[in-house]
Amino acid sequence: MRFEKPVSLDTIAKLIGAEIAGDGHALATGINEIHKVEEGDLVFVDHPKYYDQCIHSAASYIIINKRTEFPEGKALLIVEEPFEAYQTIVDHFRPFSPSMKMLSDSASIGKGTVILPNAYIGNHVQIGDRCIIHPNVTIMDHCIIGNDVIIQAGTVIGSDAFYYNKKTNRDIHYKKMKSCGRVVIENAVEIGAGCTIDRGVSGDTLIGAGTKMDNMVHIGHDTVIGKNCLFAAQVGIAGATTIEDNVILWGQVGVSKTLTIGKDAIVLAQSGVPSSLVGGKTYFGYPAEDASMKRRELVWIKRIPELWKKVMEKKE
Repeated sequence: MRFEKPVSLDTIAKLIGAEIAGDGHALATGINEIHKVEEGDLVFVDHPKYYDQCIHSAASYIIINKRTEFPEGKALLIVEEPFEAYQTIVDHFRPFSPSMKMLSDSASIGKGTVILPNAYIGNHVQIGDRCIIHPNVTIMDHCIIGNDVIIQAGTVIGSDAFYYNKKTNRDIHYKKMKSCGRVVIENAVEIGAGCTIDRGVSGDTLIGAGTKMDNMVHIGHDTVIGKNCLFAAQVGIAGATTIEDNVILWGQVGVSKTLTIGKDAIVLAQSGVPSSLVGGKTYFGYPAEDASMKRRELVWIKRIPELWKKVMEKKE
């Protein structure tokens, strides 16, 4: 999440009750997760296992629960509960603000765009030119839709990330990490009926130009979809995944989190993708493997009874 204007660390520290190690007059430009951080960002860490990764990431300012060494030019904000500090910052800079109108007064709608009955357009949504938003579509706060986009009935854009902070010392182990990211949909994207695209936790979920989705497709938080991809019905993609340009995922393909599917890859129907795939190949099965090899493997599996029978006959 980018702040509307840079904010001094002194101001952030007062907001979350932090002790500053470093330059309190330095300016933070946003807050983000470790895999999305850029220079000027805040990031939080509350486990020693990840201290070094966060401190040496691109983030300039680290919200942490212990004083430790840090590189020159960075700063620490030391608090007892970094996760709660993150929540406080999100609540302050991007608070939940319900809009009771079907089209929020702060939304921006481009020329020639048609919004059909019962579609809900939230606060600060931007929709480009010549789009068609079908009935019962929901586009939540701060999402951005490009030009010539078609969104079919019943689709939800910008629902909260399925993302929780787990602590076993609480009565309720899973605490929701508040989502302050967006969904950004580029030009000429078509999205089928009943799809769900989650916003980023603190960054953006991105759908590249020219991508087409069938009905009942789910895209998890912070996922980046390339240009001119094609997803058939019931494809499910977990969070923080990268799908490069021209990828085709056929029906009911399931893709795990934080992996990459390379450019021009094709994954055949009902396959499962638990790890990254190189581009330019066709995949099938679970775990998804080169389709030609998988087919040969299935042929041999079908021959097992026949081979077993021959072995037994030889023993006799």
